[in-house]
Amino acid sequence: MRTRAEAEAYVASVCFKHGPPRLLGVELEWTVHHRSDPGRALDAATLIAALGPHAPRSLVPDSPQQALPNGSVLTVEPGGQVEISSLPTTSLRSLLSVVDADADYLRRRVERAGLVLGDSGIDPHRHPHRILQVPRYRAMENAFDRIGLDGRLMMCSTAGVQVCLDAGEPDRIAARWNALHALGPVMIAAFANSPRLFGRDTGWASTRTRVLLDTDPPRTRPGPTKGDPVTGWARRMLDMSLVCRRRDGDDWSAPAGLSFAEWIHGGLPEPPTHDDLDYHLTTVFPPVRARGYLEVRYLDAQSGSDWMLPTAALAALFGDESVVDKVAVMAAPAAGRWVHAARSGLADPVLARCARDIFDLACRLLDRVGDGIGLSDRLAEHLALRLART
Repeated sequence: MRTRAEAEAYVASVCFKHGPPRLLGVELEWTVHHRSDPGRALDAATLIAALGPHAPRSLVPDSPQQALPNGSVLTVEPGGQVEISSLPTTSLRSLLSVVDADADYLRRRVERAGLVLGDSGIDPHRHPHRILQVPRYRAMENAFDRIGLDGRLMMCSTAGVQVCLDAGEPDRIAARWNALHALGPVMIAAFANSPRLFGRDTGWASTRTRVLLDTDPPRTRPGPTKGDPVTGWARRMLDMSLVCRRRDGDDWSAPAGLSFAEWIHGGLPEPPTHDDLDYHLTTVFPPVRARGYLEVRYLDAQSGSDWMLPTAALAALFGDESVVDKVAVMAAPAAGRWVHAARSGLADPVLARCARDIFDLACRLLDRVGDGIGLSDRLAEHLALRLART
């Protein structure tokens, strides 16, 4: 890869796949705790025993890494958080039932090992401790430590619900991208679920969001929504500093502050390859990430099966392009209120007003398609309870 223009064109082609919005997916993360003492440190051996043949190779190099019974892929985050990623599907009902079954299977496996899955967006008890001893996370930890503790917390202590939606047709990508960003603060506020850290109240409704926004701001904060998002994303990825660089051996560290564009222009002795750029794209963690599809990353992990509520809401609101345009208008007053959402949740009056209108629309859409499992009623009840607490 010899020129910035070549690299930007490549990023645009792989990060925004065109087509009508059909597919849905979801990724669920949980912190993992000892049932008898949630504040006790988790060790790799205990987690390996609990996961058995499903343990990923980042944890057990020779693991068979079997998929879960319904096809979801299991991975482990640096601090021992477990994550299941669904296969893409065209059916919301199928997505929810399949992932719920795999989540229940995983929950039963860890409980047999004396462990439990957390129900918060951040570990409320323990200080961050990395158990994955792989070069990627060692390099990332060293890079983030230059900024402060939030990088370690993000890597080792946070858990979220990530909903995956198609980017859409070329003429609709900007509208979908902008609507997802405008909606972000409303969704964070409605599903904020991480008020405690190190055994104390933090004063934030979503401490997880606060941690992510401060980890490495160019890498983790939302990007601009004006102009062409495809061009803007490609430029952002090239201007982003390297946080690690794959090579032989255990040292994957990168020179501090060196951007990918500077690497192309001779910042390192050997020019980068397409594989290097592909890997660089996996080290960026904004609230919405372009991965061919749009990965919505701004939701805290939820208790029990409540992850279905934001998943169903997003699927309903982004399943029809005319609805997407309504969402953009309805969420416009809340656009940019990321910190307000993280700190105050629905106690913020602007976010509360937007949430009432937007979730009323989502409930009506779910009723119309007949979700079959009472999600519209559950979603309405969830919002009413949240608003009553403010």
